[in-house]
Amino acid sequence: MNPRFTWPDERLIKAAQNGDVTSLTTVVMESQPHVRKFARALCASPQDAEDAAQEALIILYRKIGTLRATGALASWMFRIVRNECLRQVRLFVSRGGGAAAEADASAEPSAEEAVLHRLEVERLAAAVSALPRDQRQVLILRDVQGLPGKAVARSLGLSTAAMKSRLHRARAALRHSLAATDHAVDPSVGGDSPL
Repeated sequence: MNPRFTWPDERLIKAAQNGDVTSLTTVVMESQPHVRKFARALCASPQDAEDAAQEALIILYRKIGTLRATGALASWMFRIVRNECLRQVRLFVSRGGGAAAEADASAEPSAEEAVLHRLEVERLAAAVSALPRDQRQVLILRDVQGLPGKAVARSLGLSTAAMKSRLHRARAALRHSLAATDHAVDPSVGGDSPL
C-alpha cells in the first residue's frame, strides 16, 4: 500500500503522546497529506484550506497528548480541520466579505455562496461526527480519503465483506441524518406536504 495513504500507526502516536519528539514530528509529517485533503474538501478557498491545514497541524503538534484513543487520530483531525474552516468563514463574514471577493467575483464564489456552502459542509460534518465510531472511521477512510475498499478493510482489521457492510450502514445512517435535518429545516422536503 502506498505510504501516503496511511495514517501513523498507534505505536508511533503513543510514543508521540509520551513526549518523544522524533515520533511527534513523524506523526505530524505523516498526517499532513490527510489534513490537507480534509482542508481542501471543507474550506471555501485554497488559501483558507492552507491556513486551516497549518493551524490543524500546529494543534496536533501541541495537543497530541489530549487525544484519548490513538486509533481516533483521523476523526480528531477531521474535527479540527472542520472547526478551522468554520472559523475562517466566520472571520470572512465578520470582515464583510473582504476586498478579494469583490476583486474577482467571476472566478470566486460570492460571500453568500461561500457561507451557504460552508453551512452545508458544517451540516455534513456534524452528521459524520454523530455516526458511531466504527461507521465514522470506515466512511472517512473510504469516502473522504478515497482509499480503496481493500485498503480500508485491511487498516480496520476487517474482511472486505464486513467493511462493505459497515460502509453501507454508515452511508444509510448519514443519508437518514441528512434527510432528518432537511425535513427539520423545511417540513415539505422528503415527504408529503400537508398542503
